[in-house]
Amino acid sequence: MNSSHPPAATPSSVRAPSRFSQFYALTKPRVVQLIVFCALIGMVLAVPGVPTWPDVRLALIACAGIWLVAGAAAAFNCLVEQQIDAKMRRTAWRPTARGQLSSPLTLAFSAGLCALGSWILYVWVNPLTMWLTFATFVGYAVVYTVILKPLTPQNIVIGGASGAMPPVLGWAAMTGAVGPEALILFLIIFLWTPPHFWALALYRVDDYRKAGLPMLPVTHGNEFTRLQVFLYTLVLFAACLMPFIFKMSGWLYLVAAVVLSIGFSGYAWCLWRNYSDALARKTFRFSLIHLSALFAALLLDHYLI
Repeated sequence: MNSSHPPAATPSSVRAPSRFSQFYALTKPRVVQLIVFCALIGMVLAVPGVPTWPDVRLALIACAGIWLVAGAAAAFNCLVEQQIDAKMRRTAWRPTARGQLSSPLTLAFSAGLCALGSWILYVWVNPLTMWLTFATFVGYAVVYTVILKPLTPQNIVIGGASGAMPPVLGWAAMTGAVGPEALILFLIIFLWTPPHFWALALYRVDDYRKAGLPMLPVTHGNEFTRLQVFLYTLVLFAACLMPFIFKMSGWLYLVAAVVLSIGFSGYAWCLWRNYSDALARKTFRFSLIHLSALFAALLLDHYLI
């Protein structure tokens, strides 16, 4: 009697992702989207009142250039960490970790994106934005990925400077300079990065230990890391008030900043006092909401108040 069940799928019968999908995955789209969003906030805040069409056009071009260079940095990160990525469940699916894209091809892709993005920023925006964006590429792809990440548990703190640059890039794109307002936005993201990333590292500690990376939960333990997450959220709370104190924003932003910061600190407090992997995941997810909603409140406040 013939079975009515279809034959089991074999590896050869599973359709591989398209080449476009593989290259697109290298750019870490979700991360790059947040980078461009933060850069866009810097652009908007740098322009008083409603932007003109030339302002909008300049912002769109700058976003494209920043997206390309950020994607290049992400691809280079995948290239350097392909062996590490292959050992971690969170990253084992990446095309470089699975051997779907060769190292020379990935390097060429990263270099091409970086060159194109840098050219767009230099020619169509301004040289300052190009050099700041390129410095951010070097800071993330080389200083953080190659040097700091495998060397010190403070990697995410020091390397966080690169991740905090997007609002500065956006501000420079629209003004040709770096104002104190841009540095306040930089400070907020700089202080947000450690509690955001360490919340993730807490419930992914086995992956990092297996990969041999000296992340804080691996080198200093779970309880110490949880305390650091909580303390950083308190310092971050103070930094989030600075746009209001320095008259960058009004009461709408202040209310949002207080509510969001209480929420983040509350999650961190609960995580410190009564740890669970589920709570660490919730803290990590809320950190994403915190930053996105905080900057969205800045945007709304800029036009509505």
